[in-house]
Amino acid sequence: MGNHTYEYELDNKFFDAIDGEEVRKGDVKVKVNVRRTSSTFEFNFDIEGVVKVPCTRCLDDMSLDIDTSNRLIVKFGKEYSEESDEIVIIPEEEGEINVAWFLYEFIALTIPIKHVHPPGECNRVVSSKYRKHRAVSSDDDDSDGDEIDLDDDDSDTGEDDDLQSGDPRWDPLRNLNIDDN
Repeated sequence: MGNHTYEYELDNKFFDAIDGEEVRKGDVKVKVNVRRTSSTFEFNFDIEGVVKVPCTRCLDDMSLDIDTSNRLIVKFGKEYSEESDEIVIIPEEEGEINVAWFLYEFIALTIPIKHVHPPGECNRVVSSKYRKHRAVSSDDDDSDGDEIDLDDDDSDTGEDDDLQSGDPRWDPLRNLNIDDN
């Protein structure tokens, strides 16, 4: 029984070795406090640093700050199983656990679903293609923080122009009273 503290530095070699999908590069410091009780080991992780992830919009690498604390409880049992997000059972005859994948998962879980460069820092070529092919509704307020201004791409060529142009084919429709329905 007792407490032990370990410190790790996770660099690009770590992320290459893990070969995960979300993070490929980074510089992250990890402090692990392990507390042993009579039947369990409680791991408390403090993770802080910077990882490189692809921008959701332009796919260029961007830096993302990581700062998280997580807990893992390890118990001995007959075979390996993950009882919950925090509880892991390892075979008693093995007597050891590799926390590398848990560290990677803790980091990956802190990455937001949408992660984009600050305004003006996205790859300009990709941003222009995004702007060209993006579908925008007329009531879209673009409130998600995108720096791309699409107002100049939206030209209003609706039926009002045709009604005002004096095309005689529209005359019968102008006389309809649609408020009676």
